[in-house]
Amino acid sequence: MSKALIILAALIFGLLAGIWLGASEAINATADTIGSVWLNALRMTVVPLVVALLITGIAQTALAARAGRLAARGVGTMLVILWCSSIMAAIMIPVILGVFPMPDGSADALRSALSITEKPGPVPPLGDFLRAIIPTNPIAAAANDAILPLIIFTAAIGFALTRLPLEKRAPVTGFFEAVAEAMILVIGWVLALAPIGVFALAFVVGAKAGAEAFGALAHYVVVLSALGVIIWIASFALAVFGAKRGLGEFFKAAIPAQAVAISTQSSLASLPAMLKGVQALGVPAAKADVILPIAVAIFRATGPAMNLGVALYIAHWFGVELGPAQIALGIAAGATTTLGAVSLPGSISFISSIAPICLALGAPVEPLALLIAVETFPDIFRTLGNVTMDMAVTATVARQDDDAAEQTTLDPLPKSQ
Repeated sequence: MSKALIILAALIFGLLAGIWLGASEAINATADTIGSVWLNALRMTVVPLVVALLITGIAQTALAARAGRLAARGVGTMLVILWCSSIMAAIMIPVILGVFPMPDGSADALRSALSITEKPGPVPPLGDFLRAIIPTNPIAAAANDAILPLIIFTAAIGFALTRLPLEKRAPVTGFFEAVAEAMILVIGWVLALAPIGVFALAFVVGAKAGAEAFGALAHYVVVLSALGVIIWIASFALAVFGAKRGLGEFFKAAIPAQAVAISTQSSLASLPAMLKGVQALGVPAAKADVILPIAVAIFRATGPAMNLGVALYIAHWFGVELGPAQIALGIAAGATTTLGAVSLPGSISFISSIAPICLALGAPVEPLALLIAVETFPDIFRTLGNVTMDMAVTATVARQDDDAAEQTTLDPLPKSQ
């Protein structure tokens, strides 16, 4: 939390310094160089990290699903919610931006400040677009930041690995786990310099955009946080209609875990309170001890919605034209890239999960270096929604398992032939 506040302070002081001292060409050029070098250091880790995390994430999900009927039902329910979360963002971001548009002039000012003034290219015909998503050369796709073809190829490899015997699968997944851990270390080193990089980028933005930058960033925080609130509300709906629990009963049981989530912004730290909460709802400890750890390990309900929401916000911000095919593939990227990011610190998963979606949509990734500085505020709603949905899913899956067991008991035995 202290590191996040330091980065946020660097953003604020950088913007203010840029507004006051931005008349100097030499200072602007120096700040732009420093910020660009730091941003490039972040970007260089995206492709290897996405490939490694997606393969290991698929392997972990498959392993959890094979742990028994209860675990398989839980994983299936979680995957459905992840896709629904991504679809919700694709629907709600245009609605929210229509009702609550960006402040006048902010988009143009920030586009100019980030030196991204070129007009996005036209949307390709549907046939050409669909043909392009199957890579004829995965190495070339990675080199050209063609992230969707790369994701499709990587996902195919990941699912193929789950079909191999353990003795053949383990060395490959172990290699990618090592790659992911190495990339995480590299990102950690780069993020250690985040106050310097964010300050330099913010200085340039403040010099070129002026005070309008504050309004634009505040608008982004409100819009993105709204998606987290929607997931949080949806968790109560799932508890009522899926787990058959009373609204007040579920809210009371969830309060301790929600308090830990808000104060720590960590689903893992909230796990003990979540376990007590679902047991207060009548979920047996034997079932809670299976479902909740899986949820913490591979499931973040707000991830697809808020990650895709960031990418769609940036696309809107920079005037990127998106057709139905691009939106559909953005939804798929939002739902799938979450699998590999759930065990990462928030600052790392912010880059590794959202940059691929931006690349898939044709949106620039440069704004992420600024938006990560204000992620402290939306991250509160991310964790709150995740923790509450984890409890709702646990109660729902436990209820489904009870219903299935009861139905099995009531069904007559098949007649012998």
